[in-house]
Amino acid sequence: MKFHFEFDIKRAPKPVQHPQQLMLMGSCFTENIADKLRKHKFNVLENPNGILFNPVSVVEAVESYLSGKLVTAADIFLHNETWHSWKHHSRYSGITAEECISKINSSIVQAQQYLKHADHLMITLGSAWLYTLTPEAANAVPGSVAANNHKAPANWFRKRLMQVPEAVALLGDMIRKLQAYNPSLQIIFTISPVRHLREGVIENNRSKAILIQAVHELVENFEQLYYFPAYELVIDDLRDYRFYAEDLVHPNYHATQYVWEKFTDACMNEETRSLMKEIAELNLAFQHKPFNPETSQHQKFLKTYLVKTQSLQERYPYLDLSGELEYFRDHL
Repeated sequence: MKFHFEFDIKRAPKPVQHPQQLMLMGSCFTENIADKLRKHKFNVLENPNGILFNPVSVVEAVESYLSGKLVTAADIFLHNETWHSWKHHSRYSGITAEECISKINSSIVQAQQYLKHADHLMITLGSAWLYTLTPEAANAVPGSVAANNHKAPANWFRKRLMQVPEAVALLGDMIRKLQAYNPSLQIIFTISPVRHLREGVIENNRSKAILIQAVHELVENFEQLYYFPAYELVIDDLRDYRFYAEDLVHPNYHATQYVWEKFTDACMNEETRSLMKEIAELNLAFQHKPFNPETSQHQKFLKTYLVKTQSLQERYPYLDLSGELEYFRDHL
């Protein structure tokens, strides 16, 4: 008997490899994938604006990296004794205006430089619902889209649903600018399987449908675009609440791991996956906590993995194994 529906996934035309640079943007699901890539020693820059859910905020973030335009005190606001930006996640907020501005501008500069030489940009869209600012909002341009509500009063926002033509036009313009800025960039689109139930079940499904249709129209009309079906893997392949966390909104560890395995199959070649297995073995050794670290058995263990790490570093000099090398040396 089959207890879940598996389907074939089209392979990415340009495989993800360790010497490359990967930028990931979008919803909280992006951060799960970025964390796994980082643990396997990929060169990753993750969410330079923090978590973003809607296409407008993603596009505005990308355009800020392309232009390199820095923020000033005129772009931020004070709320609950903390300075914030309507275009950034609260991780970029600060107790002082200077702290907030410094964190944002450092991230913009880093993203601009990174994106110029990136090989892949993975964008995970979460919701087509937009929260636009009202005249009551602090330092607001009425009608502009907030990337994060920063726990502000409800009357500071109005909600509307994007439509497919709007999303296609907005994202299409962004893609043209990205391809002019970095012609070799492969853009990987995914739709987040995180369910936005605070909008309502029907409203969440309408939102996801708009994002899916828009992205597929773009993939059909642009070169160097690829769609990875993270949403379909959770919703249609696994299709069971046991693959969600207790909130019934976020995919749990098993679901995320399943999607990750499908991602590596579709987006990486055999050489890369083989290297990842070696790195995973080193990770386990690095995280090992011995009961008796002074025993000869543990010293032998450290020597073995020091040699393995040195060998791996020599074979793949672009990997950053400095932490592992230091650990195995210092504990001998």
